[in-house]
Amino acid sequence: MQLRHRPAPRTSGPEPRPGRAVDAHGREYDPRVFAVQRVGALAVAAVILVFGVLGFAGGLDFFATDGEPILGMSSNGLLSTVSVVTAAVLVLAALRSPRTASTLMMVVGALFLVAGLASLAVLRTEANLLAFEIENVIFSEVTGLVLLLLGAYGRVSGNLPADSPYARPRAADGDGPESCPSTPAEFAAERAMRDAELAVVNHVATPDQRRRVEAMARVHSRGDRRRVWMSFD
Repeated sequence: MQLRHRPAPRTSGPEPRPGRAVDAHGREYDPRVFAVQRVGALAVAAVILVFGVLGFAGGLDFFATDGEPILGMSSNGLLSTVSVVTAAVLVLAALRSPRTASTLMMVVGALFLVAGLASLAVLRTEANLLAFEIENVIFSEVTGLVLLLLGAYGRVSGNLPADSPYARPRAADGDGPESCPSTPAEFAAERAMRDAELAVVNHVATPDQRRRVEAMARVHSRGDRRRVWMSFD
């Protein structure tokens, strides 16, 4: 007997358009936003990792406040350790998910900015545990800004486009802000609707109120219910 190969059944969901992906809500989004954040996290991590590894290779004193030059900056064992750990965190975040990478990039970027500014107050003092020089401060500020911008790319905005993966699913038609009352007649209808619904629950509704409430029960959106009520006027 000859066995015939049966093709795997296709999923019933719609196929995304070329260059688009589909999220858990069934919305199409532009995957390039996630790609920018993942690649950005890996690129910054690579630079920081090289700096940290070269510091370890040089056998730097761990807590020296006058560090040794590495890639045009100053470093010691503690700063090399912090650099390698930071790079590892960014790599793990990028491999885990783009949203995690975006969040951690903004957090780490803010820490870079704070560290750079704070180090200005302790340059050439015994409190300079990371052996920072002015070059380190500049690098820390620039790296912090890059991480913040890449982490916020396509995510932080007052009006995200519909194809952004960070845009929240929009409310169904009729349930958005446009369904709220805007004229005196609509406000009066809203009050009358509430009064009628309470009257029906308390079994004191008039025949007109019962008819209107029964008609409103056939629709679900707020705007449609108000229009049904006003159609009896």
